[in-house]
Amino acid sequence: MSKCGYIARLELQPSISNLGYDLKLENFPGGSETFEIILKFCYGLPIAFNPNNIAPLRCASEFLDMSEEYEDGNLISKTEAFLTLVILSSWKETITVLKSCKNLSPWAENLQIVRRCCDSIAWKASRENSTTEDIANRQGWWFDDVATLGIDHFMRIITTIKVKGTKPEIIGKCIMHYAKKWLPGMDVELEGLRGYGYGKHELQFSILNAGKEEVSVGQKEQRTIIENLVNLLPHQDEGVSCKFFLQMLKMAMVYNASPALISELEKRVGMMLEDANANDLLIPNYKNEDHAKLNSPEHNTMHNIDVVQRIMDYFLMHEQQQQQKQQNMGKTNSHPSLSEHDRRRLCKLMNCEKLSLDACTHAAQNDRLPLRTVVQVLFSEQVKMRTAMQETEPALQCDNSEQGDTQPSTSIEIKNLREELENVKTRMAELQKDYSELQREYEKLSNKHKIVSSWSLGWRKIKNSFHSKADADETGNRRQTFNSTSRRTSFRRRPSLP
Repeated sequence: MSKCGYIARLELQPSISNLGYDLKLENFPGGSETFEIILKFCYGLPIAFNPNNIAPLRCASEFLDMSEEYEDGNLISKTEAFLTLVILSSWKETITVLKSCKNLSPWAENLQIVRRCCDSIAWKASRENSTTEDIANRQGWWFDDVATLGIDHFMRIITTIKVKGTKPEIIGKCIMHYAKKWLPGMDVELEGLRGYGYGKHELQFSILNAGKEEVSVGQKEQRTIIENLVNLLPHQDEGVSCKFFLQMLKMAMVYNASPALISELEKRVGMMLEDANANDLLIPNYKNEDHAKLNSPEHNTMHNIDVVQRIMDYFLMHEQQQQQKQQNMGKTNSHPSLSEHDRRRLCKLMNCEKLSLDACTHAAQNDRLPLRTVVQVLFSEQVKMRTAMQETEPALQCDNSEQGDTQPSTSIEIKNLREELENVKTRMAELQKDYSELQREYEKLSNKHKIVSSWSLGWRKIKNSFHSKADADETGNRRQTFNSTSRRTSFRRRPSLP
């Protein structure tokens, strides 16, 4: 009574045996084991604080009002000092204390024990991720410890870690690690279970028995875990894989998650559908327990087609929104989010010789294409134009000669051929201009970074030979044009036939 204000305020009643007083403590935090430790403390016996008993002792001392008002160095101050100075400075001990708070509600919450532990864990995890250079090798060191916590504490830690700016891919991997531990059967390919003919209870039983490390939670708890994990998932695409979203979707359907949650998962899958494969989309059509629907067409199919249809609809809707967004921003590029490396890999697949004129024009104006690709496109188009000119002019000359020997051609045909030749020359001149500008830009970049390579030396040789050939072709074209003009002039002066 000298150390506990709560007991001092009680009106104790003598026991039936008259050997003492009856003391009944309802909802006492920590139970009889904690009360026994407090009894030892009150009678001056030595006690040892540790991560397993510090939280119950802190809550029980608050329940009994063991403050400094009744004695200096009372249990509240001693447990608070141990909790703050010893426990919160250690990662492992903080995890242990947080686990012990599971059955101490609402005392652990009101005394800020849970909040302080969660903040300490989140701070240590986020600090380690921000200072470690090789995150890929060390990022999982805290996943196992955090995965042992209940979903409520896990959510608070991940939420705090998000606020501290941890990368989405790290948060996503931690969530996936937690899901594999608490949702047995996440890695099981559900299409291998042949969903046709399985009732939901049988399928749930199969999934639960597929986990290697069983966690003793009921179906309601697992549904709660699924819903909370989906809410925690990062919105960035790099957070988690499309395959994981599909796994969560299948688990949500097995455990009868809310329609809103299933719809959210379908949307997220639709936004990342390009990363999925055919097997991922084989979602079993779980047998409905409602006998009124036993004869429905969708019940007799092996896989759920409606889900895939909705996912495809979300995918098309997302693609249209992205295209509209790009158009509003004045960009027309079919891959705006690709990295430089991926763009180069994609452009290597193009055959520049098979591109249409419109495609070549688009390539010349697309600032996201690698410069080397644009140069190759323009070079290929220039070669095609030159070939077309060389094929057109002899044909025109031959046609004029044959028509002069047999019968005169109409002025309209001659005009059309002349306009076609001029158009070809104009297009070639435009391409030559674009080609020259890009070449000068590339040479500036090369000089700026002092890049001297065998490719650039070879390119100069190709350029010199190209211009030499162009000069020779241009001289030949002028001669052919002069001869053609002379023939056309003499053709006009002939008297018309009757």
